[in-house]
Amino acid sequence: MSAETLIAPAAGPEPAPTPDPPVSSLALRAQVLSGVMWKIVSQAFRQGSRLIVALILARLLTPEQFGVSAEVLVVSSLVIVFADLAFGAALIQRKEISELDKSTAFWACTLFGVFFTALGFVCAGPLADFYNEPQVEPLFRVMSFIFLTTSLSTVQESLLNRELSFKVLETRMMIATVGGAAVGITSAALGGGSWAIILQALSLSIFSTLLLWTMSPWRPRFQFSFASLKSMAGFSTYIFGHRLLYYLHRNSDNLLIGRFVGAASLGAYAIAYNVILVPFSRIAAPIQDVVFPAFSRIQNDKERIGEGWIRITRMVAAVTVPSLVGLAIVAGDFVNLVLGSKWHEATTVIQVLAWVGILQSLQSLNTGILEALGHARAIFRWTVVFFVAHLTAFVVGLHWGIVGVAVGYSISTTLIEPSYLLLTSRAVGMSPWRFLEAVAGVFEASAGMGLVVLGAHYGLVQADVPGPLRLLACVLIGAVVFAALAAWRQPEILEEVKDLRARRKGRSDLAPASLPVPAEA
Repeated sequence: MSAETLIAPAAGPEPAPTPDPPVSSLALRAQVLSGVMWKIVSQAFRQGSRLIVALILARLLTPEQFGVSAEVLVVSSLVIVFADLAFGAALIQRKEISELDKSTAFWACTLFGVFFTALGFVCAGPLADFYNEPQVEPLFRVMSFIFLTTSLSTVQESLLNRELSFKVLETRMMIATVGGAAVGITSAALGGGSWAIILQALSLSIFSTLLLWTMSPWRPRFQFSFASLKSMAGFSTYIFGHRLLYYLHRNSDNLLIGRFVGAASLGAYAIAYNVILVPFSRIAAPIQDVVFPAFSRIQNDKERIGEGWIRITRMVAAVTVPSLVGLAIVAGDFVNLVLGSKWHEATTVIQVLAWVGILQSLQSLNTGILEALGHARAIFRWTVVFFVAHLTAFVVGLHWGIVGVAVGYSISTTLIEPSYLLLTSRAVGMSPWRFLEAVAGVFEASAGMGLVVLGAHYGLVQADVPGPLRLLACVLIGAVVFAALAAWRQPEILEEVKDLRARRKGRSDLAPASLPVPAEA
């Protein structure tokens, strides 16, 4: 046994690393399509549930209570960075992994989960002082346990992702979401205040981990190897750096607003952010969870990866672009009717962030593609520029309150996102103009729809039509107009929908594969 293996296996020699078993084109195609469908169903269910819960909590809690919980919830996204230190991504991307690799990653993740939970307890007091909010300290300490609960499931989740077992993963998340929602609403109804949102997030993590251990057959062995850890670190270090900087970017606006503007304004900004960016990023980005392991299997076939990138992004754009354009137009009615008049400050922020949501949803696959191709270092270098640009925009925009921060975010996103398109297109050997041409029709159809909805909304306001009917009419008009214009300007969307329907019925011979797959041996 290697001198660097600290804990020996319980029994028997360590088996040699083995690659994934061979899989036919049809089998992989079926796995990928099934994974995408499960992701779509799960994300639609989870985001719908979260939106309903957010609306219920918006009625039960005050903007100040929402703001205090938002100051604490920064730790929930920090978990994504530190829970597995990107070793999970390394397990997915590598062609061969051993039991020693899996167990080493598990014990490393668990150790760091304990460490960061303890660190959260220590940092709770200084964080409360930073915000000038004494309520933050106990909330943050309890929330810190999410590091431990998440770290206990990261390897199992990575292995199931590697195997494209998305039915298990997404079923688990839907059940856990319902459990977390029940805890949060019950706590709020009983007068829990800011605790309701914290308990919702923590209970969701606990339910998720327990279910994953029940559903996954893999169990860690009592073995650990520094050699195995080092072999995974070359890839995971850069991905960890990328995730850390991305986390800082995603939360620096909340930190600055909470510190220099106030909890009430942060509450308005946070709910606008949740309405615009969270739902669409969590519908588009999880598709990356499918294409990353799938594209890792065909990482030597860049042409097929590029084709899959274009086709998937076009379908994502067909949902996100018209939806966000329409929401920006009817934002005033949406806020008054759905959120309540006390959230009127969020209206302009919603309208500004709609553009950010459009651009980010189009780039949601890029990181997964670059990871599959092994370009971890390039991802990290670009993220450094990305972070500096957005932080500068937040600091400058802060002088004009939350609207200034949103406008700064929109400007910096417009300037920085095209460079990620160039980086990804170069990695797959494709011209960026081909990508832009593939989604141009979606933007044309959305622009035409936006003009029609804008005119209809103005006419309905002048006719003094009640708000609920006005909002419903604009949604229906927008859907019909976009569908008609998209069929004209981007007919590929209709073909993709027909292709998916045909494959769901088992008639895979009626259309070409919707995702690139390796040729059969």
